[in-house]
Amino acid sequence: MAAMTQPAKIVWIDGSDEQTEALREEACSTGEIIKLNQEALPNCYLHRTAVNDVARVEGRTFICTPTKEEAGNINNWMDPNEMYAKLKALYTGSMKGKTMYVIPYSMGIVGSDFAKIGIELTDSIYVVLNMIIMTRVGKNVIDALGDSADFIKGLHAKADLDEDNRYITHFPQDNTIMSVNSGYGGNVLLGKKCFALRIASYLGRKEGWMAEHMLILGLEYPNGEVKYITAAFPSACGKTNLAMLIPPEVYRNKGYKVWTVGDDIAWLRVNKEDGKVYAVNPENGFFGVAPGTNLKSNPNALYTTMKDTIFTNVVHNTADNTVWWEGLDNNPPTPGNAIDWKGNPWDCTKYDKKDKSTCGAHPNSRFTASAKNCPCLSSEFDNVKGVPVSAIIFGGRRAKTAPLVYESFNWQHGTFVGSIMASETTAAAAGAVGVVRRDPMAMRPFVGYNMGDYFKHWLNMGKVIPNAPKIFHVNWFRTDAEGHFIWPGYGDNMRVLLWILARCAGEVEAVETAIGYVPKAEDINIEGLEDVTLDTIKDLLTIDVESWKEDVANIKEFYALVGDRVPAELYDELSALEARLNA
Repeated sequence: MAAMTQPAKIVWIDGSDEQTEALREEACSTGEIIKLNQEALPNCYLHRTAVNDVARVEGRTFICTPTKEEAGNINNWMDPNEMYAKLKALYTGSMKGKTMYVIPYSMGIVGSDFAKIGIELTDSIYVVLNMIIMTRVGKNVIDALGDSADFIKGLHAKADLDEDNRYITHFPQDNTIMSVNSGYGGNVLLGKKCFALRIASYLGRKEGWMAEHMLILGLEYPNGEVKYITAAFPSACGKTNLAMLIPPEVYRNKGYKVWTVGDDIAWLRVNKEDGKVYAVNPENGFFGVAPGTNLKSNPNALYTTMKDTIFTNVVHNTADNTVWWEGLDNNPPTPGNAIDWKGNPWDCTKYDKKDKSTCGAHPNSRFTASAKNCPCLSSEFDNVKGVPVSAIIFGGRRAKTAPLVYESFNWQHGTFVGSIMASETTAAAAGAVGVVRRDPMAMRPFVGYNMGDYFKHWLNMGKVIPNAPKIFHVNWFRTDAEGHFIWPGYGDNMRVLLWILARCAGEVEAVETAIGYVPKAEDINIEGLEDVTLDTIKDLLTIDVESWKEDVANIKEFYALVGDRVPAELYDELSALEARLNA
């Protein structure tokens, strides 16, 4: 790799505080990062990406397998030999005059059964500093690896940031990830989506475990018992907010608490001792979206960012050397004291909520924050065994089709429910409003192989889990005739989680419907809710049969898109659903 990229020197990252601080100082001296007010935001820094490099690039992300069938129809595919040749031309000499940093890192706790080791080569100090926050970096990783060749190889070069030659590529059979011409986190922090989902999902299938795009939370009862949930949601459905949920006052007063294990990725294994599914968060930090994060929406996330954090593409408040973003508060920095995400003076008086080009912070601006600073971090965060999962939850953004919550009939039906997960486009997205986008298990951009085979792996896992979690679906986004959300959401989502856990414990009954089991309305606790009545809950739990019939047609189209590897069992479930709807 060094012979190809031709760096001026090579530096091994040992994870020490001394080396990390020296790298921060170097990055500050070159302007790669800006040191913020150390009293207000201790050990916090600001970074700006290139204006053409601000988000994941799904269209430039490839799964490179010997045949297209192995990658499937959902993924972009290229023959490995062709891609390697293309990349070689782009990487050759790309690090001339630069330093190559060698980052040994572990996804998961070093030495645990869950842990997987990677080594990323990069020419970016920004990447190094983010990887130190997001993963477990250091000499102990190399010690754990020893002479083994069992690690994920990663190469990243910023090159010249040419978006026409930007490639985020995965070679599952070679345990290799290669990223070129990007400096944005989601494309270059190779331990995150690239390794922890795309490559890990491939390894999970091969080795008999699961890598999923799921939060992990623990709900503590007044008696001290904690039960754990994993949940998968597409973007803009409140995953991080749920992971860091603050119980409503009526529950806080009784002693209920919520603990965060992870907000984005879960690795799931079957525990041989008790036959349950156990989950770990393979990451060591949070790579969250800044806009909209505030004391009301997610105070725990905000508090987490107040030290040891790298902010990317937010507003720089030069008056006090802090940061700001849309939705933080109503006090943006005044004109003359604000630098926008592009590095230009910004006038808050010209901001138009409907026009994203007037934003001071980029809509996908980020914070990279250490998990250890999260006020609600679970005491089991570093448990090498993981945490036992009682329930798996899928969710989407549907105006009327999906009820507030329903339970699958069994694991096979639950896999079907996950496979048809969908959200409708909102006014915030480009294009038409209300268009259904299927995002199975919230993994559409992240499965490292054929989506049909991924469904089959889910079905197979159900056959080898003696004490499988129950599978549910939630929808916080049902609307009334005027388009207003009916359910209050946020902390009140805990009311639904408690019903789910009560079902898992066999403590409440449910009503069988065409789509699954729904709660009895009176079993959803509405104590303390001003605008929600029993009739409101009944409305939220109603099954709109005609809407579901329309959905069946859309599901058939999506399965056809996935291709001929969709398991017969899922078509059986679809036919059974259609029959129940027509009954």
